[in-house]
Amino acid sequence: MPPRRSRGVSRRDFVKAAVAIGGASALSACLGREDPDLPGGPDDLSALPDRQHAWNDALATDDHGNHVPPRHHLLLYLDYAGDGTPTDDDRDTVETALRSLEHAYPRSTDDGDVGLLFTVGYAPAYFERFDEALPERVDLPAPEPLAPFEDPTPDEPDAVVHLASDYGSVLLAAEEGLLGEATEVNGRELDATFEGVFERAALAGDGPNRRTGFIGEGLPAENQDVTGIPDSEPVSEDSPLYMGFESGFEKTQATEDRVTIDGGPFAGGTTQHVSTMHLNLDQWYEQDTRYHREATMFCPAHADEDRIEGTGENLGDTSGVGACAAGVEEDAREKGVVGHAQKNARVREDGRPVILRRDFDSTDGNQAGLHFLALQQAVSDFVATREAMNGSDVADEAAVGQRANNGILQYINVRRRGNYLLPPRESRALPTPSA
Repeated sequence: MPPRRSRGVSRRDFVKAAVAIGGASALSACLGREDPDLPGGPDDLSALPDRQHAWNDALATDDHGNHVPPRHHLLLYLDYAGDGTPTDDDRDTVETALRSLEHAYPRSTDDGDVGLLFTVGYAPAYFERFDEALPERVDLPAPEPLAPFEDPTPDEPDAVVHLASDYGSVLLAAEEGLLGEATEVNGRELDATFEGVFERAALAGDGPNRRTGFIGEGLPAENQDVTGIPDSEPVSEDSPLYMGFESGFEKTQATEDRVTIDGGPFAGGTTQHVSTMHLNLDQWYEQDTRYHREATMFCPAHADEDRIEGTGENLGDTSGVGACAAGVEEDAREKGVVGHAQKNARVREDGRPVILRRDFDSTDGNQAGLHFLALQQAVSDFVATREAMNGSDVADEAAVGQRANNGILQYINVRRRGNYLLPPRESRALPTPSA
C-alpha cells in the first residue's frame, strides 16, 4: 500500500467518505463515528425565515465577522414522479416532508454548530410543464456555456435540494427520510416523505444525481488522495479549500438582501447557479511558485507586497482586491498575469459583489472538484461575474492567454452547469409559475 494511503482513517475523513457513498449502511457507520446528540427542531415553525436562502443568522462567525459555512454538503437532483402538472395533494406531501425535517433538526445549536439547513430549487425544465410562463422579472435561463473554452453538460432536473450541516450523519439521515428510505430522523417520526412525488433525477450524460462535498479547515488536507492533486500532499492543514486560500470574506460577498428577488410572486426568493468543476492542481502546487499562486488567485499587487500570510486569514473580512480592479489591463500588459478575484472585483455594486457564494470542494468520482454554488437576484448577475472572470478583454495582452496566467482558469474545468429558482419558503413545494 502506498505510504500516503497507509494512515489510519480520521473521523472527519470517514464522515466525508460516508456522505459520498450514501445509504443506510453509510448512515449507520457515520452515526457510530459522530454521535451528534442533536436536540430536535422547533415545534412552532412560524419564526423560521421567509427566505429559504437566509442561512447567515444560523451560521457562526469567525474573529473577523466572516460567516463560517457548514462543513458537509449534499445536493440531491430530483424529478417529479407524476404526469403533467403537480397536484395540490403532491404539494401538501412535499411541504409536510420539508416541515418534518424542520421539526426534527435545529438550524443551529447552542455551541454554534449547524444542525441542518436546506433549500429546494426548481430548474427551467420544471416550469416548462405549465402553460403559463414565469414572470419576466424572474431571470431563469437554461444553462449554457459561458466561455469559448468550455462545453459543460447541462443539468436539467425538475428540482435540486441542497442540504448542509456540520454533521455528515445529519445529511445522510435527511436524505433517507426525504426519499422514503427511513421512517424517522433524529428520533422524530416523519409525517410525510417525497416517495411517489419526487424520484432521483435521470440527468443528461449519466450525470450523478447526488453530489457531495465539504469546506473547512483540515478537510481538504485529509481528502487530497484523489485525481487532480499531486502525490506530494501539498494542501495545508490550515486550508479550507483545495486551492489553499481562504474564501467567503464577508465584505467580498453579496448580502442576502442583495440576492433576494424584490417583487412579483417570487418576492423573497432568489436564483441559484451550480457548476460542477474538476480541479487540476498538479501545476498549481508542483510548478507554480507561491508568488504566482497569490498573483493569480488575488492580484499581482498582493503578491508584490507580500500581503497574504498562510491561507490569507490575516486579510480579515475582505480580500482587499477592490483597489486592484482598475489595474487589470495594466497588470496583464506589464506583469503578464491577472488575478481571479481582481477580475471579478470589476462586477460590484456599492463596493460589493452581486453574487453570494456557497461553494464547496468535492471528491465525487475520486476527482478533486468544486461545486460552485452561487445565489443571485438574477442569473444575469452570475453571467456578468463569469464573463469578468473569463478576462476576455485582457486575453490578448502579452503573456496572458485565454486561460494561462488569466486568474485560475487553467486549473478548473467546468463539467456540468444548472440554474434554479429558489422560491420563498411559503411556495417552495412544487410551485406554479405564479407561485
